[in-house]
Amino acid sequence: MLFTHRADAGERLAEALRHLKGEDPVVLGLPRGGVPVAYRVARALGAPLDVVVVRKLGVPHHRELGFGAIGEGGVRVLSEDIVRGSRLDPQDIASVEDAEAAELARQAAKFRGDRPRVPLDGRTVIVVDDGIATGATAAAACEVVRAQGAARVVLAAPVAPPDAVTRLGSAADEVVCLATPHAFRAVGEWYQDFSQTSDEEVVFLLARAAAEPAGRPAVRTAEVEVDAGGLLLAGDLALPDGAGAVVVFAHGSGSSRHSPRNRSVASDLNRAGLATLLLDLLTPDEEADRANVFDIETLARRLAGATAWLRRREFLPTGWFGASTGAAAALWAAGETGADIGAVVSRGGRPDLAGERLATVRAPTLLIVGSRDSTVLDLNRRAQRELRCENRLEIVPGATHLFEEPGALDEVARLAGDWFTRHLVPR
Repeated sequence: MLFTHRADAGERLAEALRHLKGEDPVVLGLPRGGVPVAYRVARALGAPLDVVVVRKLGVPHHRELGFGAIGEGGVRVLSEDIVRGSRLDPQDIASVEDAEAAELARQAAKFRGDRPRVPLDGRTVIVVDDGIATGATAAAACEVVRAQGAARVVLAAPVAPPDAVTRLGSAADEVVCLATPHAFRAVGEWYQDFSQTSDEEVVFLLARAAAEPAGRPAVRTAEVEVDAGGLLLAGDLALPDGAGAVVVFAHGSGSSRHSPRNRSVASDLNRAGLATLLLDLLTPDEEADRANVFDIETLARRLAGATAWLRRREFLPTGWFGASTGAAAALWAAGETGADIGAVVSRGGRPDLAGERLATVRAPTLLIVGSRDSTVLDLNRRAQRELRCENRLEIVPGATHLFEEPGALDEVARLAGDWFTRHLVPR
């Protein structure tokens, strides 16, 4: 497996498309599976998101063979060679086109509602799918987008067979594909979770993207070496212009600063004007020993050391975001005498591992747990009774431990962003 799910694929694909951010692109997802991937790309690039609804025109006696495609705005692309070779007369073409036009209009209205289509005239347009098999639909989408006025068309997908990528080079100005395995049979083989994307999820993501504010702050990013009490740790620092506070992430067991979940939440916080530092609290050699993952005191000491290093460079109010055992480390450190930390957020955390330190935490603490993560939910309820600081337990409906369900991680980011903004950013 290459990708955990479509959100993971979207985060990774966004990194490969960073070079297009300065071109003020529009991101279009191919429904349905391409939209969750495109949503992550659009957020990372600060670009508007829309769907590209394309209907293939199939030869009547051989539907799999497409003789053209249609798109919104009356766009119509025909392959004259296939039309001639299949001996299609104008009546055949009109019959197929009328049927597909009706379905195209139905899909567009359902996905977009009453919002207008994002204009493409003169823009760089990134067409995104969750994977490419034959490339026929992707090629048709590129042609339709170009006919709608795009100045430059970039086709992007997480995975595709090499021959399809080669063929698509003539349909798009640039093709960006993260993996081109030769042993390719189906897109779904390269995902751990390739469950079907529903129409409702597409509608939700498009509406959410449309509601997100424009004019997001520019974000400067850098890979840094963090001096945590004499030990150098690898980190990724993101500084939005005019940031009012900074959040340091402590990841959980079996994860790293490259975790797509933490990076997704960090990106949301950046868009809200909060700086973030993602770092690994253990060296690669230390991570090989499972016992180190549960050495909460060591993790807490390093988190505090990394925060001191950061404050010497960016004097901003600081909060900690911890996941799993990382949450225990954050609470342990927050319980230290004299700990100067503004707020703590725990995502699917193990606050119980902070033990007696819970009673000495003074920083406002938010515990976020999925409703279907029953064991961890019980642990958080017990831990909440030990806290003596301002605190709240938020339960995300339908979410499991990793918050992989549609919209679950977005809810985590919203709750965390509200908590940090409320407690860290000067009014």
